[in-house]
Amino acid sequence: MSDALTMAGRSLRTSARTPDALITALAMPVMLMLVFVYFFGGAIDTGGEYVQYVVPGVLVLCAGFGAGNTAMSVTHDMQGGIIDRFRAMDVGGAAILAGHVTASLARNLAATAVVFGVATAIGFRAQASVAGWLAAIGVLVCYIVALSWLAATVGLIAKSPEAAGGFTFFIGFLPYPSSGFVPVDTMPSWLRGFAEHQPLTPVTESMRGLLLGQSVGGSAWQALAWCAGITVVSVAAADVLYRRRTG
Repeated sequence: MSDALTMAGRSLRTSARTPDALITALAMPVMLMLVFVYFFGGAIDTGGEYVQYVVPGVLVLCAGFGAGNTAMSVTHDMQGGIIDRFRAMDVGGAAILAGHVTASLARNLAATAVVFGVATAIGFRAQASVAGWLAAIGVLVCYIVALSWLAATVGLIAKSPEAAGGFTFFIGFLPYPSSGFVPVDTMPSWLRGFAEHQPLTPVTESMRGLLLGQSVGGSAWQALAWCAGITVVSVAAADVLYRRRTG
């Protein structure tokens, strides 16, 4: 645990030296939120104010952009020779990867707070109880952790930071065929099946219901099940890949 926290601190300091990546990961969700609310919101019928509908989807999108940077950071470490120094200092692979994930969680929560502040400024009004707030934060944390471990696994597979950056594009696209920006039942039938059964839909529906004080039904349990499954598989795969990469 001590090594993981040390590695997390290192990752955060490294992130601070690349403010362009942090600004991009933060600015993109904010810009997309403004575009959807002010450009398209008037033409999209969600049964209420569109800003109330779209903000939870933007928060999920923000987490995806932030977690994508983890893949590039892990690939950079694997290529830069720093891993050999860590191994000489008896720092294990689990601590290194956990450090990247912990740093990703910290960065994402900070970015989420900024995005939520902008959302509040343009008219979003949460109606959650204290329990609803805690549950929403819990779902978001589970999602960020799962996505960050998946990103770390991709970073171990990728041969270059540029290739790992493709993961950001994939995660950035995935919220669109979900309930993040439009209701699923408005989509074509061939796309609706995918949108209803991919992980981002229950995550988004859970966030939306909890923040707006609405019933979430089974969405929260589905979201947690997806997050737990992705985390377990990613941690196991990352352990195997790290051992193979380091011999």
